[in-house]
Amino acid sequence: MDSQDTGSLTAIIAALGIFFLFFFLLSIFFIFCHWKIFTKAGRKGWECLIPFYNLYVQLQITKQPTIWLLFFLIPFVNIYFGIKHVHGLSLAFGKDVGFTIGLLFVPFIFIPILAFGSAQYVYNQDENLLFNEIQEIK
Repeated sequence: MDSQDTGSLTAIIAALGIFFLFFFLLSIFFIFCHWKIFTKAGRKGWECLIPFYNLYVQLQITKQPTIWLLFFLIPFVNIYFGIKHVHGLSLAFGKDVGFTIGLLFVPFIFIPILAFGSAQYVYNQDENLLFNEIQEIK
């Protein structure tokens, strides 16, 4: 190996190191964003860390059927249900179709907006809230 090969190899390793560091930091940032989204919805933040369980919790947050977990495993069908799920997430925080498009095409901007912005979770945590309010009136 001559010095030119060693220099090229060093440059490649350095570039890969920078790429992996950037990817790692970006992943940590998105975990923090999802943690915040889960806590805004009244769930525990750590639930976003467990694979598959986090999707189950997201389906509960968006009030979508649990059977969708199986649909996410079917190729091509999962694209349709994934888009519907992202739209459900937008609706759960009082956003519209435009925000859904943003979440789909530029998530690195819209997920932090959802996490750290003024969006509030609009679905009730307690399904029987109306029933409880009626009971209090009596």
